[in-house]
Amino acid sequence: MSISSEHKPLGKQVTGSLHTLSPIVELNVGGEMYTTTLSTLKKHPGSKLAEMFTGQPKLRTDSEGRFFIDRPGTYFKYILEYLRSNQVPTQCIQDVYKEALFYDIEPLIKQLEDSPQIFGELVARKQFLARVPNYSENIELMIRIARAEAVASRRSSVIVCVVKTEEDAARCQDALNSLDMDKKSVVKFGPWKAAPSISDLLDCIQMDVEAKGYKISFQPHIAEKGFRFKSHDFFYKFLFTWW
Repeated sequence: MSISSEHKPLGKQVTGSLHTLSPIVELNVGGEMYTTTLSTLKKHPGSKLAEMFTGQPKLRTDSEGRFFIDRPGTYFKYILEYLRSNQVPTQCIQDVYKEALFYDIEPLIKQLEDSPQIFGELVARKQFLARVPNYSENIELMIRIARAEAVASRRSSVIVCVVKTEEDAARCQDALNSLDMDKKSVVKFGPWKAAPSISDLLDCIQMDVEAKGYKISFQPHIAEKGFRFKSHDFFYKFLFTWW
């Protein structure tokens, strides 16, 4: 005797045309439920969101038959507000911007990029950091060094050399050589051709490392006795706190 069992599917692929569906659409976006209209979702025909609901969609539905989009649902309400009333969000700007990029809603993307938060990040800070050679690679190098020194320690430190000009780089070369002879790892940033100062770059380093989830602080590096160099001019110690 055989026993058959019937399993309720968690979701199903939608293969029918959306033209046969009700103009009212129920959505499950990352666990958040929304109700809107097809016309709202297709307001900007060139967007990825409109394409999701055009022709034969490749969307799945949840167990209740709602269209499922695997994105953060919290911020989708701001996307809907914009599509319904052209209201540009004033909260959670950075996160809404990421969602606008994902859904490829070009008018919203452009308006968000004009906001102080996105403008400052993309046009001012990112453009500055693009002029600092190997900036992203150096951030990753700092993290690797700090993690390597974290064994059985509450804190680990990384020495960073920051030089804005070629002249500064030449001035601190002897100090770099001395630290290298002592087998001390140093991460060197610069030089660069842009207005921001050394203190501005130090703030950027801290911001970007903290954005990766690390707790850090920095202070001028105090040279060991007999070290013939004013190390506080260009050398800093970044402290990673692990617990």
